[in-house]
Amino acid sequence: MQTIKGTDSKVTSETSSPSNTLSYNRLNTIIGWLLFGVALITYTMTVERTASFWDCGEFIACAYKLQVPHPPGAPFFLLTGRLFSLLAFGDVTQVAYWVNMMSVLSSAFSILFLFWTITMLGRKLLDKQFKDLTQTETWAVLGAGAVGALVYTFSDTFWFSAVEAEVYGMSSFFTAIVVWAAFRWELIEDEAAANRWLIFIAYLTGLSIGVHLLNLVTLPSLALIYYFKKNHKPTIGGGFIAFCVGMAILGIINAGIIPGLPTTAFAVERFFVNTFGLPYTTGIYVFSALFIGVLVYGIIWSSRQNRPVLNTALLSLAFVLIGYASYIQVLIRSDYNPPINENNPSDVVNFVSYLKREQYGSRSLSYGPLFFSRPIDQKKGAPQYAKKDGKYVIFDYMPEYIYDSDKQMLFPRIYSNQNNHPQLYSQMLNIPLDQQGQPTRKVTLGDNLQFFFQYQLGHMYWRYLMWNFAGRAGDQEGSGYLLPWSSDNGVPDLIKDNKARDNFYMLPFLLGLFGIVIQYFRRPKDLLIVGLLFFFTGIALQIFLNSPPTEPRERDYIYVGSFYFFAIWIGLGVLALIDGLAAYLKSDKMRIGLVVGLCLLVPAMMGFKSWDNHDRSNRYHSVDFAKNLLNSCAPNAILFVGGDNDTFPLWYAQEVEGFRTDVRVCNLSLLGTEWYIQQMKRKTYQSDALPISLEFAQFNKGKNDVIPFYEVPAVKNGINLKEYIGLVKQDNPAIQVPLTTGEKTNILPSQTFFLPIDKAEVQKQGFVTPNFMPLVKDTLVWNYGKQDIYKPDLVMLDIIATNNWKRPIYFSTTLGQSNYLNLKDHMQLEGYAYRLMPFQAPGASDGFVNSEIMYDVMMKKTFWREMNNPNSYYDDTYRGSPVISARIAFLRLADQLMREGKNAQAKEVIQRSLNVIPDKAIPYDQISTNYIRILLEVGDLKTAQQIADVVAGRADQNLTYIKKTGGGPNEANFDLYNLQTIVNAFRETKQEDLAKKYDAIFQKHLNTLG
Repeated sequence: MQTIKGTDSKVTSETSSPSNTLSYNRLNTIIGWLLFGVALITYTMTVERTASFWDCGEFIACAYKLQVPHPPGAPFFLLTGRLFSLLAFGDVTQVAYWVNMMSVLSSAFSILFLFWTITMLGRKLLDKQFKDLTQTETWAVLGAGAVGALVYTFSDTFWFSAVEAEVYGMSSFFTAIVVWAAFRWELIEDEAAANRWLIFIAYLTGLSIGVHLLNLVTLPSLALIYYFKKNHKPTIGGGFIAFCVGMAILGIINAGIIPGLPTTAFAVERFFVNTFGLPYTTGIYVFSALFIGVLVYGIIWSSRQNRPVLNTALLSLAFVLIGYASYIQVLIRSDYNPPINENNPSDVVNFVSYLKREQYGSRSLSYGPLFFSRPIDQKKGAPQYAKKDGKYVIFDYMPEYIYDSDKQMLFPRIYSNQNNHPQLYSQMLNIPLDQQGQPTRKVTLGDNLQFFFQYQLGHMYWRYLMWNFAGRAGDQEGSGYLLPWSSDNGVPDLIKDNKARDNFYMLPFLLGLFGIVIQYFRRPKDLLIVGLLFFFTGIALQIFLNSPPTEPRERDYIYVGSFYFFAIWIGLGVLALIDGLAAYLKSDKMRIGLVVGLCLLVPAMMGFKSWDNHDRSNRYHSVDFAKNLLNSCAPNAILFVGGDNDTFPLWYAQEVEGFRTDVRVCNLSLLGTEWYIQQMKRKTYQSDALPISLEFAQFNKGKNDVIPFYEVPAVKNGINLKEYIGLVKQDNPAIQVPLTTGEKTNILPSQTFFLPIDKAEVQKQGFVTPNFMPLVKDTLVWNYGKQDIYKPDLVMLDIIATNNWKRPIYFSTTLGQSNYLNLKDHMQLEGYAYRLMPFQAPGASDGFVNSEIMYDVMMKKTFWREMNNPNSYYDDTYRGSPVISARIAFLRLADQLMREGKNAQAKEVIQRSLNVIPDKAIPYDQISTNYIRILLEVGDLKTAQQIADVVAGRADQNLTYIKKTGGGPNEANFDLYNLQTIVNAFRETKQEDLAKKYDAIFQKHLNTLG
């Protein structure tokens, strides 16, 4: 390979056709499709066969029946998913597999276009016309493209997204094809042909909006490609202007088109309806006709006036809109009010809110309050409209809060006051807080920037980049990355044997650095373009997202585009090595063959090491967990659940497989929204409408969001729940107090509720067993506590009061304690769910077990496909709530059976748990340790000692490692608890020799770490 002298020389068009060019093009095409095949086979072999956790269950259910998922939706993704679901040919158990295959195919195409992009950029590094490429240079470029594409194929984050029905696989495809098309456009000399490619790029951009908005952030960089091609002598000022134009186009699409057009349409709609008294939607049709008419006229006029730039711009706008038109699906399907219809965007009012993601709130980016700031005032923000009497009327205003200027900061990074975020900021930045949550020292810009660099850029971006190109320490939440010298010596087996622990020795990362260096010296303009693409899809995205100090899960999938562009540098790094070895290996063939061959070992190593923790081909428990939860409920039940991993698998099981559609799943995270409450008030499948007596006026947006506790002496001893709900419905002054604004708000005047019970009717229904009937009183009385009532709580209380024990009401065991309304001692555990009962069980602070019902559920009605397979990969998500819920259920059932003297059944239950969730597949946890006492009580010393040996051995390793690495007592608490539990179990059952054996391990570490 020759040293490059001119970094800006013109690359000739691919329309030239010398024999070597034809050979190159043919090889480029063949190898690209071969790499596509490698990716397709890899992802097909490892694809999830059903709906995995997080958003996949929702997306599959919505694709299967074309429903409306969470904002801002993904209509093109769903439409395509619907087509793939037809390949199941009516077998509903195969629908998830085929929708997952859509991501597989999209991701394989991403690899194809990545290869072609790297080879285009690689040829530019050689600075030769295509006809002048030698055979060795041809293989160098193709080898570089293959290495970069294969590294990305086997990279952790991309592989994860490629094998499930999430939007990121298809979003990556659009990023890949748009960037490839932009570099392909750069090679075309014919103006007319080049303009067609620009229009094609615009169309792809419009389509990508219907998948995910991530693709839009590539636009500023694409503007630079346009500028560098059109200006043979570019300047810094000209490049800056081009970049600003790209940013403006991004702003126009992101703010002017996506929410802007519907917002403008609504303004016209209000004018025609409110001013002229015309029917609803008249203004929409008028605006649409005018806008389309002006656009079409502009296209025709610019063509006749021979203004190609304007004509191309208008045509590009038109094709962006054609792609964006996939959002019509949201309006149409929402109007049919399907079971999943989030935000109900069936009219222009809700549609705008849906596109703007208003339900998620906003985060200050440039200037705003810090985590300890409290509003000192508020003003009216954007008006909220509703239809009433043939007009659009303002029913409320979005509040805009005002804060003290000394509690605000430029570029606010430490801003969140949600949940435990203030305490986490305090710990991370060493900012002591007083009892009111206020800092005891001045919070500085330095604290703000420290959090930004150390956590937001370090932990929430750099760590993920290194996961993909250096190695991952494990799949536990917060796991770090590995370095070449990271040793497994002394590392506990539980960490060392984690399937996600893969060390790539930084080889992909180093190749990427080499690629950056060679592009800097030889094609600095290309480096600027790829660098901006890398920045905007990574660091800039993190700046925009402004991560709080904790997230529900790892967020590496967000930055998959950034890793894509780093893979381009990895490919170019191969060319850098080839060029760097020119002084040592004079033979081009030998040098290129050696470097490409060795570099291909890097993705081979990645694929070999990463296969076991990306193979989901035999993993089913996300859906089985949902089915187990549904089967924990009696017929026609109401089931309250919490987060995404409770709800979305349940939606999938009911909507796609039609499993237990008699159970009404009620998500408490959504129950604070007016549209969801309305949906709960109608029949769906076999489930009747929920017994909600509140009318829309009582739960509309902004109404009764929070009902504060304000004790009134006259009702201090309690208030009738039914009467209280009635007073809320009436907006009765008896439960209202004035606010400083002059308005009034409902209050909770007592911490005690009582609810009359028709004992005869309860006995007639037969859901209370005879042994518990004596506990049923004429009135249910409970202490709700001195706490505010939030809207979801209000609706739950309304359901309890209105239901009158006619339908079973269940609460998932995965809910937080605050979601049980302080009624845990009135709840009967029947598997994975608590059933609300009309009596209080003495001492049952965590509910009580009905052993007969629960035995039937856990032993006969639960599903455990492949959970006992040690080759199945279960990450931290599965080892968390699903496994913990199952093991707790088995433990509590066995404990109750033992208390009832049914030792044989108790032993059977524990053995069932050990069989379906064995240690070899899911390692023993804190719950498993509690099995030891029950096994000893029922006379199974052998199994008890086997569990104790495994748990104690791991605890010994872990605690030794914690001491070695400088950890403290907090990190050791889990293992110390396990050891203490083992010791107590053997002591309580008079196994003193064994108790001493395990106590010696406990005391050794207690003394050194305590």
